[in-house]
Amino acid sequence: MSLFSVFLIGIGLSMDACAVSFAKGICLKKQVKTYALKLGLAFGFFQAMMPLIGWWVGTYFESFITAVDHWIAFFLLGFIGVNMIRESKEAASECDTSIESIPTKDIFLLAIATSIDALAVGISFAFLKVDILSAVCLIGVTTFFISAAAVFLGNKIGGKLGKYAEITGGVILILIGLKILIEHLFGL
Repeated sequence: MSLFSVFLIGIGLSMDACAVSFAKGICLKKQVKTYALKLGLAFGFFQAMMPLIGWWVGTYFESFITAVDHWIAFFLLGFIGVNMIRESKEAASECDTSIESIPTKDIFLLAIATSIDALAVGISFAFLKVDILSAVCLIGVTTFFISAAAVFLGNKIGGKLGKYAEITGGVILILIGLKILIEHLFGL
Protein backbone atom coordinates (compact mmCIF):
# COMPACT_ATOMS: atom_id res chain seq x y z
CA MET A 1 0.00 0.00 0.00
CA SER A 2 1.38 3.41 -0.95
CA LEU A 3 2.04 6.19 1.54
CA PHE A 4 -0.53 8.27 -0.32
CA SER A 5 -3.17 5.61 0.39
CA VAL A 6 -2.11 5.56 4.04
CA PHE A 7 -2.35 9.36 4.09
CA LEU A 8 -5.91 9.16 2.73
CA ILE A 9 -6.76 6.56 5.36
CA GLY A 10 -5.27 8.90 7.96
CA ILE A 11 -7.54 11.69 6.72
CA GLY A 12 -10.54 9.37 6.85
CA LEU A 13 -9.72 8.14 10.33
CA SER A 14 -9.14 11.66 11.62
CA MET A 15 -12.63 12.84 10.69
CA ASP A 16 -14.21 11.68 13.97
CA ALA A 17 -11.51 13.58 15.86
CA CYS A 18 -12.00 16.52 13.49
CA ALA A 19 -15.74 16.65 14.16
CA VAL A 20 -15.22 16.49 17.95
CA SER A 21 -12.46 19.12 17.79
CA PHE A 22 -14.66 21.35 15.65
CA ALA A 23 -17.54 21.01 18.13
CA LYS A 24 -15.27 21.76 21.08
CA GLY A 25 -13.88 24.76 19.21
CA ILE A 26 -17.41 26.10 18.75
CA CYS A 27 -17.98 25.98 22.49
CA LEU A 28 -14.58 27.21 23.67
CA LYS A 29 -14.43 30.84 24.68
CA LYS A 30 -10.91 30.93 26.16
CA GLN A 31 -7.58 29.16 25.70
CA VAL A 32 -8.35 28.12 22.14
CA LYS A 33 -4.66 27.69 21.24
CA THR A 34 -4.01 25.58 24.34
CA TYR A 35 -6.92 23.26 23.66
CA ALA A 36 -6.13 23.04 19.96
CA LEU A 37 -2.70 21.73 20.97
CA LYS A 38 -4.07 19.40 23.69
CA LEU A 39 -6.79 17.92 21.50
CA GLY A 40 -4.46 17.62 18.51
CA LEU A 41 -1.83 15.79 20.57
CA ALA A 42 -4.31 13.48 22.28
CA PHE A 43 -6.17 12.60 19.10
CA GLY A 44 -2.98 12.24 17.08
CA PHE A 45 -1.38 9.98 19.68
CA PHE A 46 -4.34 7.61 19.96
CA GLN A 47 -4.99 7.57 16.22
CA ALA A 48 -1.36 6.43 15.83
CA MET A 49 -1.36 3.90 18.68
CA MET A 50 -4.58 2.10 17.79
CA PRO A 51 -3.45 1.00 14.30
CA LEU A 52 -0.16 -0.13 15.83
CA ILE A 53 -2.03 -2.28 18.36
CA GLY A 54 -4.36 -3.58 15.62
CA TRP A 55 -1.38 -4.39 13.38
CA TRP A 56 0.30 -6.28 16.22
CA VAL A 57 -2.85 -8.34 16.84
CA GLY A 58 -3.39 -8.86 13.10
CA THR A 59 0.10 -10.26 12.56
CA TYR A 60 -0.83 -13.22 14.76
CA PHE A 61 -3.80 -14.10 12.57
CA GLU A 62 -2.18 -13.42 9.20
CA SER A 63 -1.32 -17.03 8.37
CA PHE A 64 -4.92 -18.09 8.95
CA ILE A 65 -6.61 -15.63 6.65
CA THR A 66 -4.13 -14.49 4.01
CA ALA A 67 -6.42 -15.75 1.23
CA VAL A 68 -9.23 -13.42 2.28
CA ASP A 69 -7.24 -10.45 3.62
CA HIS A 70 -8.48 -8.10 0.89
CA TRP A 71 -12.08 -8.93 1.77
CA ILE A 72 -11.37 -8.28 5.46
CA ALA A 73 -9.79 -4.90 4.66
CA PHE A 74 -12.71 -4.05 2.37
CA PHE A 75 -15.35 -4.95 4.96
CA LEU A 76 -13.54 -3.30 7.88
CA LEU A 77 -12.92 -0.04 6.04
CA GLY A 78 -16.40 -0.12 4.52
CA PHE A 79 -18.05 -0.80 7.88
CA ILE A 80 -16.11 2.00 9.56
CA GLY A 81 -16.91 4.37 6.69
CA VAL A 82 -20.63 3.59 6.69
CA ASN A 83 -20.70 3.90 10.48
CA MET A 84 -19.05 7.34 10.30
CA ILE A 85 -21.62 8.51 7.75
CA ARG A 86 -24.47 7.15 9.90
CA GLU A 87 -23.08 8.82 13.04
CA SER A 88 -22.77 12.15 11.23
CA LYS A 89 -26.53 12.21 10.80
CA GLU A 90 -27.10 11.56 14.51
CA ALA A 91 -24.51 13.94 15.94
CA ALA A 92 -25.34 17.47 16.89
CA SER A 93 -22.38 19.76 16.47
CA GLU A 94 -23.90 22.97 17.74
CA CYS A 95 -22.84 24.26 21.12
CA ASP A 96 -25.58 24.61 23.70
CA THR A 97 -23.32 26.26 26.26
CA SER A 98 -19.99 28.03 26.32
CA ILE A 99 -17.11 26.26 28.02
CA GLU A 100 -14.02 27.71 29.65
CA SER A 101 -11.99 24.49 29.65
CA ILE A 102 -12.06 20.81 28.74
CA PRO A 103 -11.11 18.43 31.56
CA THR A 104 -8.10 16.20 30.85
CA LYS A 105 -10.22 13.12 31.58
CA ASP A 106 -12.69 14.18 28.89
CA ILE A 107 -9.90 14.75 26.36
CA PHE A 108 -8.50 11.29 27.12
CA LEU A 109 -11.90 9.59 26.75
CA LEU A 110 -12.68 11.48 23.55
CA ALA A 111 -9.30 10.51 22.09
CA ILE A 112 -9.91 6.83 22.83
CA ALA A 113 -13.51 6.91 21.58
CA THR A 114 -12.59 8.58 18.29
CA SER A 115 -9.72 6.17 17.62
CA ILE A 116 -11.40 2.80 18.15
CA ASP A 117 -12.02 2.45 14.41
CA ALA A 118 -8.27 2.90 13.83
CA LEU A 119 -7.74 -0.39 15.70
CA ALA A 120 -9.65 -2.24 12.98
CA VAL A 121 -7.68 -0.43 10.29
CA GLY A 122 -4.47 -1.57 11.99
CA ILE A 123 -5.65 -5.17 11.75
CA SER A 124 -6.14 -4.75 8.01
CA PHE A 125 -2.64 -3.20 7.78
CA ALA A 126 -1.18 -6.49 9.02
CA PHE A 127 -2.70 -8.32 6.06
CA LEU A 128 -1.72 -5.66 3.53
CA LYS A 129 2.00 -5.64 4.42
CA VAL A 130 2.04 -1.95 5.30
CA ASP A 131 5.22 -0.36 6.70
CA ILE A 132 3.57 0.12 10.07
CA LEU A 133 5.98 2.68 11.55
CA SER A 134 5.59 5.02 8.58
CA ALA A 135 1.84 4.45 8.58
CA VAL A 136 1.24 5.19 12.26
CA CYS A 137 3.49 8.26 12.15
CA LEU A 138 1.66 9.59 9.10
CA ILE A 139 -1.77 8.89 10.61
CA GLY A 140 -0.79 10.47 13.94
CA VAL A 141 0.66 13.62 12.37
CA THR A 142 -2.27 13.97 9.98
CA THR A 143 -4.76 13.64 12.83
CA PHE A 144 -2.83 16.14 14.96
CA PHE A 145 -2.92 18.85 12.30
CA ILE A 146 -6.53 18.22 11.28
CA SER A 147 -7.76 18.18 14.88
CA ALA A 148 -5.84 21.29 15.91
CA ALA A 149 -7.07 23.16 12.83
CA ALA A 150 -10.63 22.01 13.51
CA VAL A 151 -10.58 23.59 16.98
CA PHE A 152 -9.64 26.94 15.42
CA LEU A 153 -12.17 26.57 12.61
CA GLY A 154 -14.92 25.63 15.02
CA ASN A 155 -14.09 28.59 17.19
CA LYS A 156 -14.10 30.98 14.22
CA ILE A 157 -16.96 29.78 12.04
CA GLY A 158 -19.07 27.46 14.23
CA GLY A 159 -22.32 26.11 12.85
CA LYS A 160 -23.27 22.66 11.63
CA LEU A 161 -20.23 21.87 9.48
CA GLY A 162 -18.90 19.12 11.77
CA LYS A 163 -21.13 16.42 10.31
CA TYR A 164 -19.70 17.03 6.82
CA ALA A 165 -16.23 16.16 8.09
CA GLU A 166 -17.46 12.75 9.24
CA ILE A 167 -19.31 12.13 5.97
CA THR A 168 -16.14 12.97 4.01
CA GLY A 169 -14.05 10.68 6.21
CA GLY A 170 -16.54 7.84 5.81
CA VAL A 171 -16.58 8.17 2.03
CA ILE A 172 -12.76 8.19 1.90
CA LEU A 173 -12.55 4.97 3.95
CA ILE A 174 -15.16 3.24 1.80
CA LEU A 175 -13.32 4.23 -1.38
CA ILE A 176 -9.96 3.01 -0.02
CA GLY A 177 -11.57 -0.32 0.93
CA LEU A 178 -13.05 -0.62 -2.55
CA LYS A 179 -9.67 0.21 -4.11
CA ILE A 180 -7.98 -2.55 -2.06
CA LEU A 181 -10.63 -5.08 -3.08
CA ILE A 182 -10.42 -4.17 -6.78
CA GLU A 183 -6.61 -4.29 -6.76
CA HIS A 184 -6.61 -7.79 -5.25
CA LEU A 185 -9.43 -9.19 -7.35
CA PHE A 186 -8.14 -7.88 -10.66
CA GLY A 187 -4.40 -7.90 -9.93
CA LEU A 188 -3.99 -4.17 -10.54
